[in-house]
Amino acid sequence: MTSPQATNGMTALRNQDLVVDVQGVSRKFVVGGEDIWAVRDVSLQVARGEFVALIGRSGSGKTTLLNLIAGLDSPTSGHVTIDGENITDYTERQLTQLRRHRVGFVFQSFGLLPLLSAYENVELSLRIAGAGIRERRRRAEELLEAVGLAGRARHRPYELSGGEQQRVAIARALANSPALILADEPTGELDSTTAVSIFRLLHDLVVEQGVTIITTTHDRTVMELVPRVEEMRDGRLLQPEEQELFRYTVRDERSRFAADLPTDIQDEVSAVRSHAADFAPTVEERVAAERAAHPELTEAQARHVFGADREEPEPSAIGSAAAADATDETWQPQIPDPEPPSEEEASFAPPAGVERPVWARPRDE
Repeated sequence: MTSPQATNGMTALRNQDLVVDVQGVSRKFVVGGEDIWAVRDVSLQVARGEFVALIGRSGSGKTTLLNLIAGLDSPTSGHVTIDGENITDYTERQLTQLRRHRVGFVFQSFGLLPLLSAYENVELSLRIAGAGIRERRRRAEELLEAVGLAGRARHRPYELSGGEQQRVAIARALANSPALILADEPTGELDSTTAVSIFRLLHDLVVEQGVTIITTTHDRTVMELVPRVEEMRDGRLLQPEEQELFRYTVRDERSRFAADLPTDIQDEVSAVRSHAADFAPTVEERVAAERAAHPELTEAQARHVFGADREEPEPSAIGSAAAADATDETWQPQIPDPEPPSEEEASFAPPAGVERPVWARPRDE
């Protein structure tokens, strides 16, 4: 698995067959007379057969960047190249042909037509692309077999589980043998076990068929599974050393309720986690972040939150109950005493000229 630290390794990509080449792309929206930069000066290169995850908090620009790559939106500046062709100046007709034949889409909400069966949803993409009836039948059956749904081909979406619907969506995206698949939160509506199976399927497509996949996600499973993770913040693509969300997510242990990863990729996941340990925040970084979030805290109070002001026992004392008790008895947090309230603040008497209500007066009044 490729190191996450090399996520922006442009040099390694120059000699490879690029499917996506984004150069200096920005996208500005005008809202209420104010300029909003959804994407700001982003450059991204993705080689054939790569599996790339775009992560970031909501509003960071992930989906906008995906739309720019797909030709669903036009950049304010910069250009996007797909398979060596600059699509920035394409006409709408050319963009339609691009999306029909060379780019496949997988959506969070599946996007299946509810009145059509699984077979018909896949076959429709081929029909729109102009494939003949025999080719449509052969290809649709082949793809449903590939995603494990040959026995469910005649079922409509409401008769399928969420994971099965997403598999149909993937089969539909592959119908015209695209060079590139763009997946926007494909596991956003799935449980963790189903999410693992869906991304295992996408992973196999990359390995076995050489398909290039770019996905946006908040799913930790995806971050562990994909070999290349790119993080966005405020419309910018971050450098590896800036990837806070990635390092904070991967450094934590998996929940005991999370689905197990497939055994043949567990070694790859372990390699990512061990490598990402270099990104783990230091005590000083944690203290600085705590003070930034709570300016009212002193440095001593912020360090106390993480136990940074407590001296660790000597290694020889570890496991010794006596040494632990002695440490607990002598250690006290260095937190300044609060200032006592003034007499005016401490008094419960009403302001001058205002009488207490009858029900609040002492009985001797």
